[in-house]
Amino acid sequence: MSGAAVPSIRARATRIAPGIALMGGIAVASHAVAAVTPLSALIVAVATGVVVANFVGTPAVVRPGLDSHKLLLETGIVLLGARLSLAELAGIGPTVVALAAGVVLFGVVYTETLSRFVFGLGDRTGSLLAAGASVCGVSAVVAVAGSIDAAEREIAYAAATVLVFDAVTLVTFPVAAELLGLSGETFGIWAGLSMFSTGPVAAAGFAYSQTAGQWATLTKLVRNAFIGLLVIGYSATYTKGSGNVTTAWNRFPKFIAGFVLVVVVANLGLVSAGQRATLVTASDWLFALAFAGLGFEITVGEMVDTGVRPLLLVLVHLLTVSALSLVVVLALV
Repeated sequence: MSGAAVPSIRARATRIAPGIALMGGIAVASHAVAAVTPLSALIVAVATGVVVANFVGTPAVVRPGLDSHKLLLETGIVLLGARLSLAELAGIGPTVVALAAGVVLFGVVYTETLSRFVFGLGDRTGSLLAAGASVCGVSAVVAVAGSIDAAEREIAYAAATVLVFDAVTLVTFPVAAELLGLSGETFGIWAGLSMFSTGPVAAAGFAYSQTAGQWATLTKLVRNAFIGLLVIGYSATYTKGSGNVTTAWNRFPKFIAGFVLVVVVANLGLVSAGQRATLVTASDWLFALAFAGLGFEITVGEMVDTGVRPLLLVLVHLLTVSALSLVVVLALV
């Protein structure tokens, strides 16, 4: 390592340390609360972040560290692979892939149609909302925006709309599952097919049960994997030519490959039971840190500023897709 690289690493570590420390404090406090209440530590972590961000404020000094929450989440998901058994996945895995493909295809076509012929939204705004609701939330919004030359205002509009529903579904889906008496596996697959962004899906799943969290995350990762095809499709549609495969690969969430690698390594017996337990514990704490940071991204102001038509469009999408998904999952799982 060059001499210049060391100060650079040290400077970055110093810059992100306050935010990491804040998320760490919230994570520890959340686990303490969960130990003496029925609440999930992950839900407490998200809620704490929301309260602090909206009622106390976010000091500039902690922002760089808080912005690392997405990387922490992705790392936690990679390590989550140590929990999963290939034998367990073999029976239901192909069904999950087929369901995810169906949700993405139906969701995009359905939402694009509603956007143009019912809600009268602009083409690009409708496409961003269709991508965000059908694949992987704000990540899909940003990925598709780059392939269709969407304006900053359109991106912000679509992202804010998705974030509103991330906050709402994080609370309502576990409650609905309790009322319906869903098993952990059924709820996990349903949440992974219906909810929008990876963080809220994982948080809602683990708030319900460990089994639900694992299946929710796995199902959501399968949906996320379709982002490459979506980027190519939108690029081809808006440029009236062939899609850009390089752009699609650049937008593809690489942590999915890491997750698959950990699943394979863990199931081949290349790590001991103790090492596997350590990876699982590390994953749990990374999730707690990430969800504390995620809470700071949910702001009341963005919810107020979001227009009515995008909200109604995405609400119709959510109600339709979640209802159809639940019926199919109950029939097949």
